[in-house]
Amino acid sequence: MSRKPDGHARKIVRHARRIEHRRAHPGPSPLRGIGAFGVIGWSVAVPTLLGTALGVWLDRVAPQGFSWTLALLLGGVVLGAVLAWMWIGSEGGDE
Repeated sequence: MSRKPDGHARKIVRHARRIEHRRAHPGPSPLRGIGAFGVIGWSVAVPTLLGTALGVWLDRVAPQGFSWTLALLLGGVVLGAVLAWMWIGSEGGDE
């Protein structure tokens, strides 16, 4: 004999379905956003620092009419920005 579920049973079933849905479809995590800032920061900072270090060394070893340090610093920033852009593009596609 099947009975129609009462109000409490329907609330429990509805609540259980909401819990299942949240587990299957988790929302964006604040920690993921903080991690993304970290990855973007490092992807810009590392090439910039490496370019600057190489530029300082080249200024001492092979001086020119221009500053190797400034040129490679800017090159590192551009390379880092491109890497960050590519990383953001690859992460944005899965949502």
